[in-house]
Order: sequence, then C-alpha cells, then structure tokens
Amino acid sequence: MNTEKISGLQLFYIMCGYILGTAIILGLGQEVKQDAWLFIGFGLSGGLILMAVYTKLAIYYPGDTLVQMLPKIIGKFLSYPIIFLYILHFTYSASRACRELGALIITTILNETPIIIVIGSFILLLIYCLRGGVESFGRLVEIVFPIYIFSLLLIWILLLTVDHFNVKNLTPILGEGVKPVLIKAFPNAINFPFGESIVIMMFFPFLTNKQHIRKVGMSSLILGGLLLIVNSIMMVSVVGAEIYSLDAFTLLTATQMVSVADFLERFDALVILMMVLGVFFKAGAFFFGAAVATSQLFRLKQNRSVFLGLGTIIAPLSLVSASSYVEHLEFGFEYYVPYFLGFLQIVIPIMLLCLAFIRKIISR
Repeated sequence: MNTEKISGLQLFYIMCGYILGTAIILGLGQEVKQDAWLFIGFGLSGGLILMAVYTKLAIYYPGDTLVQMLPKIIGKFLSYPIIFLYILHFTYSASRACRELGALIITTILNETPIIIVIGSFILLLIYCLRGGVESFGRLVEIVFPIYIFSLLLIWILLLTVDHFNVKNLTPILGEGVKPVLIKAFPNAINFPFGESIVIMMFFPFLTNKQHIRKVGMSSLILGGLLLIVNSIMMVSVVGAEIYSLDAFTLLTATQMVSVADFLERFDALVILMMVLGVFFKAGAFFFGAAVATSQLFRLKQNRSVFLGLGTIIAPLSLVSASSYVEHLEFGFEYYVPYFLGFLQIVIPIMLLCLAFIRKIISR
C-alpha cells in the first residue's frame, strides 16, 4: 500500500486546501465578532505547535502512519480503542463536511433537490477519485488547487468594490480585552480547522522525500491560516461585525453584495465552486485517512473496497447526525470540537510524543 507516492508540493496543496475547506465559507470566530482575525491568529499559533508535535512523531517513526505508530508507542491492546476513535473521527468529520456542502447547495442553486442526492453524488465522486490511489488524488489536487486560489483572490477583488466595504468595521480591536478572545479561541480555534491537520499523519508514509515532512506541514498550515485571516478581515469589512456573527454562510452573503457598474452581479457561483472544491479537499483527506486506518487496523492488503464501505456510511451519517443544519452547527462547536477533537488532536498526540521521547531515551 505504501508503494504509491505523492510529492511534497502535492501534499502541500492537499493540506492547504484542507485547512481552508469549509472554514473559509462558514467564517471562523463569529462569537468574537470584529476580532475574528485575532481569533484565527491565536488558533494558528496553537496549530503550529500541534504540527510540530505531529511532524516530530513522524520523524521518530518514519514510514509509519498514526495507526501504525500507536501500537509501537503504547502497546497493541491499548492502541486498538484509540485507533477506532481516530477512524470514527475521520469518518464523522468527512460526513460533517459533506453535510455543510449539501446545506449550501440546496439553499442556493438546487432548492427542490433532496439533500441526500447532493451528498450521495459527491460521495460517489470522492470514491471514484480515491479508489485510484493517493497518486491520482494528488495529481487531481495539483490541477484543482490553483483554480481554488484564483477563485478566492477574484472574490476578494470583487469585495473591494462593494459600497459598504469599510475597514473601520474591524474596530474596536480587542474592545473587551485580549482575555475573552483567548478563552474562546482555546480550544475551538486550535481544533478547528488547524488541529484537524492531524490527518496529515496518514499521508506522511506516502511522501516521496520524507526530509520535507516538517516543511510541508508547517508551510501548508501557515498559508492556510494567513488566507483565513485575510478572508475574515474582508468579510467583516463588507458585512459588519453583527452580520458576521450571525450569518451561516458569511462569504456567500458578502459576495451577494457585489455589483460592478450595476451590471456584473450574482457571483454566488464562485462561492459555490469554492465550497465544492474545499469539501473535496477536506472530505477527501478525511475519507482517505479513515480508509487507510481501517485497512491497517484489520491488515487488509488493499483499501479500494474500504472506500465503498465507508462511502455507504458517510452519506447517511451526514444526515442522521443532526435533524437540522442549525443543530448540526450547535453540536459541532459546543461538544464535538472542544471535547472529542480536543482529546484526539491535542491530548493524545502530546502524550504520544512524551512516551515516544522516553522510549528513545531508554533505547539509547
């Protein structure tokens, strides 16, 4: 399974698009209003520390995925329940990304289409792509990522033409002090989306040049974080802090305000294109991580059939996990992100690194 390889540039594209994913459409830090860009900055700082932990573990155990290094660090029997939790995390997170895509599509361009049709079609696309292996996924991302970035830059340029664009909407900066922003940023801003980069540990063994592990991980996180910061500044400047804190699809709302010479309007298609591509990066990486983890846990020789099995789970799971989109968001940000992800993306990796470090000292 590790005979397939991807280049450092392809993994950089995958992870950068993965970090942007759904976060760039939904808007981060809505609870801190005009200080959202600082909220993201604090999250990025914590995410870089976590990425240092992830890459150090990969350096300690070169050629191993997260699932393969767990038994070597904490033992076979203790590792099984934790591996199962990571498979659950990757699978459920992929279903959440698909649910967010489906919600956007049916509220904009396909109002009368059942959401299961939208999500099911997207899952079939992911299965078709990922069954070709990590190399085909990497090559496709290499083509798609420049289109994604071009669309984002074009939207930003268009937002500058909006009459309501005003950088003063970002003031007062830290009006209530830095403490409230820090409290709300930890652990939510770290866990989503930066801590989710733990899925990169499922890609490291497929990297052609493993000397670039840290460079690829850190650079993708930094670029993704900076783009999210700029994006939040642009959105708050256009719609204002109050609307930013309440709107479900903030970038879509801001883009709908664009009108060039009262002639060029309705650039919603660009936002929808970005959401489709962003979920392709995010759900694709989670899907791949879950399939590889499942194959390695049960010692399967290939994971092509695993994609089919996971696909039949992800599609219905995206719908049954919440009765409405509002409930979906509330459960995610109030319970799933701070507690479940906090345990798997912060507590467990740091504990693993400490144990791996002690093992290295003892072995010497």
